Amino acid sequence: MPATIETAKPATWRVLLAFSIIYFVWGSTFLAIRVGVREVPPFLLAGMRFVLAGAILYLWMRASGAPSPTVREWKSASIIAVLIFVLDYGLLFWAERRVPSGIAAVMMATIPVFMALFEILLLRTQRLTLRLGLALAIGICGVAVLVKRTPSFGEMPVDTAGAIALVVAAISWSVSSALTRKLPLPASKPMSSAAQMLSGGVMLTAVSGALGEFGGFHPQQVSRGAWIALAYLIAAGSILAFTAYVWLIHHESPTKVGTYAYVNPVVAVALGYFFGGEDAGPRTLIGTLLVLVSVIVITTSPKK
Repeated sequence: MPATIETAKPATWRVLLAFSIIYFVWGSTFLAIRVGVREVPPFLLAGMRFVLAGAILYLWMRASGAPSPTVREWKSASIIAVLIFVLDYGLLFWAERRVPSGIAAVMMATIPVFMALFEILLLRTQRLTLRLGLALAIGICGVAVLVKRTPSFGEMPVDTAGAIALVVAAISWSVSSALTRKLPLPASKPMSSAAQMLSGGVMLTAVSGALGEFGGFHPQQVSRGAWIALAYLIAAGSILAFTAYVWLIHHESPTKVGTYAYVNPVVAVALGYFFGGEDAGPRTLIGTLLVLVSVIVITTSPKK
């Protein structure tokens, strides 16, 4: 990606293509993760994804003329990497051994809910209004529907450990969003992301080793499908989609770009149902609808 920002209005087809990428590619990564963690230990798979993606993006940006992060910026990137990659993505990969990919995407869509709570209760940058209060309650009800252990919905509830891991992951991402505004990071957003991914990938690999995942991993026994899933996560999910996202935020409003948060869960649920053999019964549909309504209201609510 060039280091300079384009100022001319881009062609409509380019905008539509970029939106399609962040909608459908990011939405499809949840199923790719599910495919990969069936055969590769979760923290190791996440580590391989982000070490390789971070290294490729870092070299790409250096070749484009972007300066390497300073020591201080590397330290900040490592702090953010703990929250985003070790806790958020690490727990997401771990949870997808227990939770269907579509449900995992819906649970991760609650990130704006926790961000709003964080801003209201701790940062005091958002005022609790009736609109926001109702939206938060709807989002919490959506999660409750997904995890409630009752047969009335005709589906099995979400695995408790997996659900807890996904909630912690969503909270971790919310905290990292606040810290990102305060810590010194590279001015180039792609370089900042590369530093975070590279740091996070190294940490995930270290966590994988500490958990003993290396001992039970035999690369020669991994199917071609799992390797393809990893390649897809690196090339499409981490590099192509991120590039499209960064390009879009320079040409479209944050509100429009943020609509990926509504679309990704729908894409993930549909792909999980049609290609992953996952259920999409009343529990999934009602929980998804409640969470998406909550997220839409929260993300379109004006700041105080």
